[in-house]
Amino acid sequence: MATTTFTSVAGINIPDSTMARQATELLLDHGTEFIYNHSLRVFLFSSLNGQRRGVPYDAELLYIASVFHDLGLVSKYSSPDLRFEVDGANAARDFLKSHGLPKESVQLVWDAIALHTTIGIAEHKETEVALLYSGVGLDVMGEGYENLSAATREEIIAAFPRTDFKKKIIPTFFSGFEHKTETTFGNIKADVCAFMMPNFHRKNFCDCILHSPWSE
Repeated sequence: MATTTFTSVAGINIPDSTMARQATELLLDHGTEFIYNHSLRVFLFSSLNGQRRGVPYDAELLYIASVFHDLGLVSKYSSPDLRFEVDGANAARDFLKSHGLPKESVQLVWDAIALHTTIGIAEHKETEVALLYSGVGLDVMGEGYENLSAATREEIIAAFPRTDFKKKIIPTFFSGFEHKTETTFGNIKADVCAFMMPNFHRKNFCDCILHSPWSE
């Protein structure tokens, strides 16, 4: 995949440590240009949200989380039976362990990736977890769009183009878990299955209760 390397975009420095470069290489080797651009935008949006909120954060860990957050969608890291978010989190965990990071840092990145689609929880977790969630929300659903100047948005999109993002992101999501749609139960990704599969039957929590093996 041919990409342009940036050291800084919209005033945010792109981490360039050995670990960060190796993570980027994994994304380039096993992801797609579409996922790569999305992931880098997520890092930038997450970082800008951190600056706006005035909260300190670990830029390198946030970058790793951003790079791995959707790698659970690609065949290299996709499992047959786990949520794609967990697949990405597990891949990041193995990667960080191979670099000798402390368990607290590994767990922080794991949580950030595993919870990045979990509305109502991630935003109340540690800073990096909350920031990744906010960056994903901004790129995918435009949450906080109004907090960015037009110039900032344009600079980021020029560096990492959206390339028909609204039309492509839903099929991209679906391609990562169409072989295990049951893993979307209780998660917003069930909406993706319903959108892509007209006859998709959602598992229902109330049915689980009413049809449990208990006699009463």
